Amino acid sequence: MISFESDYTTGAHPKILQRLMETNLEAASGYGTDVYCEKARNKIRKACGCPNADIYFLAGGTQTNAVVISSMLQNYEGVIAAETGHIHVHEAGAIEHTGHKVLALPEYQGKIKADELKRYLQGFYEDESQEHMVYPGMVYLSYPTEYGTLYKKEELEEIAGICREYKIPLFLDGARLGYGLMSRERDMELSDIARICDVFYIGGTKVGALCGEAVVFPQNNAPAHFFTMIKQNGALLAKGRLLGIQFDTLFTDGLYLEISEYAIEMAEQLKKVLKEKECSFYLESPTNQQFIILENSRMEKLKQHIIFSFWEKADDTHTVVRLVTSWSTRLEEIERLRELL
Repeated sequence: MISFESDYTTGAHPKILQRLMETNLEAASGYGTDVYCEKARNKIRKACGCPNADIYFLAGGTQTNAVVISSMLQNYEGVIAAETGHIHVHEAGAIEHTGHKVLALPEYQGKIKADELKRYLQGFYEDESQEHMVYPGMVYLSYPTEYGTLYKKEELEEIAGICREYKIPLFLDGARLGYGLMSRERDMELSDIARICDVFYIGGTKVGALCGEAVVFPQNNAPAHFFTMIKQNGALLAKGRLLGIQFDTLFTDGLYLEISEYAIEMAEQLKKVLKEKECSFYLESPTNQQFIILENSRMEKLKQHIIFSFWEKADDTHTVVRLVTSWSTRLEEIERLRELL
């Protein structure tokens, strides 16, 4: 079976495994206080152009979203997200489990619009019964979105401006950040993300690491006792070195962006094959996630040889499915897909 199921179904990039082996017998302090975590922090600060950034390493994306959001909201506040946002759909109510409601806005190919955000916030504060409601305390976006689409710099800056107007933080989920930064349609660098957002994270799990996400508070603006809240939420890895070594490797000699660029190139090759075989695209994604509409019987035949993800029903006889490329995707696999289609 060939897998296009996701970008974290294989292990880790060989350079990461090599560094883990090379450092395996070294004794290192725990909980992210080791030398490798500090080296990784310094490299990330340099890449972001934020010498004073607070950086923390967590093991997974759901943990990261839950800890960041719950630590930055008051207990009477919720977080605004797109209807298709990961925290609203695919995190099993993890945010609600922390006691905070996800306030969903309409989505447009995975994105929210600044004018609708403004209307929502304006309407909330004009409502005389607001004291009986959940207060909007943060805006959550992802880059790329759940549909592999990208916010333009102008869109992100406009949303950030509204957040500043209403004095709420802007949080960007970067689980697949590398693929957005290396997309052929990008118009932002990592330094732009750091300048515009109040907090974001750099995904490792989906971009070549065994596991791990790096949370970045660009302006030394982490909530008080954030480290303690990470542990309180069961998200603090005792062997923090495992995360530090991985991010130190990813941010050495441009490996993070190299991995991402390769996956984008494989996605472009994948798109060529899908178009050649006259597959209908659900939307045009500029990143490593591709969404096509398959007739159900064709989908069932393909499932016998290719692993991909169900996304949603298109109608009674058609289904939207997702195919994803990564650092480990091979051209031979794409060629095999061509033959099967």
